Amino acid sequence: MPEITIDLILLLLGAAFAAGFVDAIAGGGGLITLPVLMLAGIPPAQALATNKVQGAFGAATAAISYAAKGLVDLRAQWGLALIAGLAGAAGAVLISSVPTDGLRLVLPVVLIGIAAFFALKPGLNDLDRVRRMAPWAFAAFAVPLVGFYDGLIGPGAGSFYMIAFVTLAGYGVLKATAHTKLLNFASNIGGLIAFAAVGQPLWLIGLMMGAAQILGAVLGARAASRVGARLIKPLLVVTSTALALRLIWQMI
Repeated sequence: MPEITIDLILLLLGAAFAAGFVDAIAGGGGLITLPVLMLAGIPPAQALATNKVQGAFGAATAAISYAAKGLVDLRAQWGLALIAGLAGAAGAVLISSVPTDGLRLVLPVVLIGIAAFFALKPGLNDLDRVRRMAPWAFAAFAVPLVGFYDGLIGPGAGSFYMIAFVTLAGYGVLKATAHTKLLNFASNIGGLIAFAAVGQPLWLIGLMMGAAQILGAVLGARAASRVGARLIKPLLVVTSTALALRLIWQMI
């Protein structure tokens, strides 16, 4: 465990606040916190586990904030949340036995495609559109796929949930963002439970960052609720592109 200094605490809290704000709007908060945890000298396995601790606070806060504004019915989502949680746990359990190199090669391409989709496609707004996948198929395929990714790798899972809701379930951008957060929380918790058994998360650091995540998530959810797609779309483009560039940089 790294020596906890005032400078380190401020760095981690600042990263968690920024991640909570960004993640509540467009997902991708792990893009900010995971590199900072590793920069602090935390071994990769512990950094992944600790990232799950603090990320769960932000996702839960955002879910509650959107529900309080009437943008999502959390009780109607418990079935999907359970599926996401189990998939997240499965991804974390299999992290040492599933080859992720190929996935890391594909992900930058997918993320850049997502950024281009939201940047260039006309007509993406807060209005619902035609559903392209039946609810049972969405629950059986889209949700566990993203949940598994969340447990296996993590950063960007919120963005992938949101894309699924927009492109497959036909939700408007703001509604998709609101519905993403409980699933993101569930797969985060599922991954955390699995990581806690083997990754030994640093609970003190995770809980401190979680407090900052709560504040950032509240402000982010409020901003998204007021502005809607006009804020969510550009931020999603930026976070998807940044995550793609980070993955490319890691491979160089």
